[in-house]
Amino acid sequence: MKTNLLAAALLAAVALSACDTRTTQPKTPGPASAPPVAAAPKAEPVTGFKECRKFFPGELPRVPDLQARMPRDLCYDAFAVLHSGRTKTPVFVVEKLTAAQLADAADEERTNKFFADARLPQGERATLEDYKGSGYDRGHMAPAADMPTPTAMAQSFSLANMVPQSPQNNRGPWADLENATRQYVRRAKGPVFVFTGPVYSSAGAQVIGKGRVWVPKQLYKLVYDAGSNRAWAHWLENENEARAGKPISYPELVRRTGIEFLPGLAPNE
Repeated sequence: MKTNLLAAALLAAVALSACDTRTTQPKTPGPASAPPVAAAPKAEPVTGFKECRKFFPGELPRVPDLQARMPRDLCYDAFAVLHSGRTKTPVFVVEKLTAAQLADAADEERTNKFFADARLPQGERATLEDYKGSGYDRGHMAPAADMPTPTAMAQSFSLANMVPQSPQNNRGPWADLENATRQYVRRAKGPVFVFTGPVYSSAGAQVIGKGRVWVPKQLYKLVYDAGSNRAWAHWLENENEARAGKPISYPELVRRTGIEFLPGLAPNE
């Protein structure tokens, strides 16, 4: 009797084992899994600027990979800088321009006294030596010609407000865009907010100097007229042969840079 029960149990176990493919069927080797596609970096809200929030039209911008840029907020009398300790250049510089400010700026004399901003840690800032012999201009992001006082003029020569810029670009088409922006501000009925900054190649940036200051691939200038709720942007290659094209829309600038300059606002084109 015990022998019959044992035989029946063994037959049942064999039957169950044959049905359980999870343990008895070998896995067929397949192709190696492709690495996951990296998700687009999420834009993070900028913080700080407690002493100079007036330069922003609303909420502070949102920037992708913000912490990887080693950001520091810097307030000056006539502009504000979100500085990157990684690139040793601005992420962006923002101004709030009015016709009255530009009238005050018209008779200010350029100082041309460039300096490294001591508020930045030594390892996060560009130096005069980095630019020396590089073949690049120290290109203003907030233009000296916008500065309404002697102090603001002197502050505009901080290297935290500069990027390595191709000389003919800086003195030609880029200067023309700066002048065109001032001309618009003089006609505007209210304040005009201007964001200016560099864009770097995704393939890796060229660098200059021992401090390895990054050289931009392109430059942008976003103009936002708060009174008319209109926004547009200038986009220029950082090359001596570059020529300015038609302005691009605000959504297109956000797409190209990943930066939400005007969160909470829906400007017209």
